[in-house]
Amino acid sequence: MDILRITGGSRLHGEISISGAKNAALPILCAGLLTADTVTLTNVPELNDIATTLKLLGQMGVRCTRETDGTVHITANDVSTLEAPYELVKTMRASILVLGPLLARFGQARVSLPGGCAIGQRPVDQHIHGLAALGADISIEHGFVVARAQRLKGAVIRTDMVTVTGTENLLMAAVLAEGQTILENAAREPEVVDLAELLIKMGAQIQGHGTDRIVIEGVKSLHGATHRVIPDRIEAGSFLCAVGAAGGDITLRKVAPDTMGATLSKLQEAGLTLTCGPDWIRASMTQRPKPVDFRTHEYPGFATDMQAQLMALNALADGTSVIAETIFENRYMHVQELLRLGARIDIDGHTAVVRGVTKLSGATVMATDLRASASLVIAGLAAEGQTIVERIYHLDRGYERMEHKLRQLGANIERISSKDLS
Repeated sequence: MDILRITGGSRLHGEISISGAKNAALPILCAGLLTADTVTLTNVPELNDIATTLKLLGQMGVRCTRETDGTVHITANDVSTLEAPYELVKTMRASILVLGPLLARFGQARVSLPGGCAIGQRPVDQHIHGLAALGADISIEHGFVVARAQRLKGAVIRTDMVTVTGTENLLMAAVLAEGQTILENAAREPEVVDLAELLIKMGAQIQGHGTDRIVIEGVKSLHGATHRVIPDRIEAGSFLCAVGAAGGDITLRKVAPDTMGATLSKLQEAGLTLTCGPDWIRASMTQRPKPVDFRTHEYPGFATDMQAQLMALNALADGTSVIAETIFENRYMHVQELLRLGARIDIDGHTAVVRGVTKLSGATVMATDLRASASLVIAGLAAEGQTIVERIYHLDRGYERMEHKLRQLGANIERISSKDLS
């Protein structure tokens, strides 16, 4: 099993390119099920979650080809099975995103109830209630969501909570439904907007994406299209936290600053000097971080996917900060690992109080989920001595060659086999 070995203390300098957004690419890949024509996607990151999705689509009979430049071609003209098995769905909750497209185009689907990382329950009931409102007959049988409908009918759907994957699933289902569908309380994330933009290129009629009210006029069929996946705002934010913790001066290329408002504001508050262009960000840090209070919230609020990384920065801050996690009930598992590095953090329910320390000390730590793994890397870059990060398969789910990009910036980090650790 691979691990990361980090020797802290090196300031970061140079420039790197940000990859395509995992959270945009996953639903966009599933949207290929909505047409028999070829959908060509560019800027698709090379990640374990992407590989899992392509494997899932391939098992359904979808032809998936990937080129070395990040281009992926999806052709679903000969789908052989309408089932997503537990063996694949258990490793990645986003697999539930095949449910809406399969039901909309083929009139039935059998999708395993999802697994994935253990940061929260993330129930699929909002997906099920929404599809039922569109006229689907849905049951839970032997651990599978089984859905059937001759043709979905447009409806007004208001979810009980803001759900990104729920909005995406219902959006993909509604584009082929008969009549008008209105999604109220819809997620506004840039990744939802990116999916809608692809669907529009495929012939869908969608208005209001990027707001909490999306209006879809159903069409009989969709056609192929070519689309470039948006940059990953979470990857970009993670590297900005890294330079905030380690110090230095870096430039991020192929990034979308206009999708990162809340993150950039908090990092400026922490003391980073930021300069932004249309597709680049320059960040420099010459001081100890300042403590930053924040509360996670749906977009355009501060993303829960950035909470662990900014907590790592706060662990080194000159003062005390208070963090409130409002999205996932179990997303403080990285705290115990940060404590091993010398952080001072107290948890009370959904609130974390971080008392900044002047230095962290290297230790062996264990990644517990995707974003937690990034926080441990960030802390390790700033810690004195050597830090070993175990279970980095979590990191590989959402960061494309993170250690390679950090080495480009001058970090002392390497991926090795645990067997080679001396």
